[in-house]
Amino acid sequence: MLFEKRFWAGIADGSITVTFRCWKKPQVVAGRPYRTPGGIVDVVAVDVVDPAGIGDDDARAAGYPGAAELVADLRGDAGRSTYRIEFRLSTAPDPRAELAAAADLGHDDVAEIDRRLDRLDRASSHGPWTRATLQLIAEHPERRAGDLAEMAGRERAPFKLDVRKLKNLGLTESLEVGYRLSPRGRAYLAVAHRTP
Repeated sequence: MLFEKRFWAGIADGSITVTFRCWKKPQVVAGRPYRTPGGIVDVVAVDVVDPAGIGDDDARAAGYPGAAELVADLRGDAGRSTYRIEFRLSTAPDPRAELAAAADLGHDDVAEIDRRLDRLDRASSHGPWTRATLQLIAEHPERRAGDLAEMAGRERAPFKLDVRKLKNLGLTESLEVGYRLSPRGRAYLAVAHRTP
């Protein structure tokens, strides 16, 4: 689920447990986990509500000072329903973090990473990028995304999106500023350099 940056800390510390969205139909399902910038959350309930009935308690649980501010911030046209989504921070480990820490790569692991990187390269409108981006991050850890994008001759936003794809494979980690290779990414790159 997408959240504005101002809500990330509240999601991460558990003080934000509700959000409101205007949708034609529900985009999340109760009982499922969803990744947010503040961490993985488990959706507890999804209900259609009348915006006029949103109270201050729910607004505060959504990170707003009161209901008036929340309702004023709702986006969407009149044909959309307003959904109240209740969630809690997941206690389950982040599968991406577990994958990123898995650095003991066997032949099958390397072959699977190769296959997935090749697929990303083939699907790219600007040509192969995966291995060059991994190498760039390895050589410049903690460097601003804008700097790395410039070094790669790319626009910042699509570059960041591509790095996120590498993170989903467990190969990179996001830092406060920039990125670094994960233990899995370092192990993969070491094997890739040894392979003729």
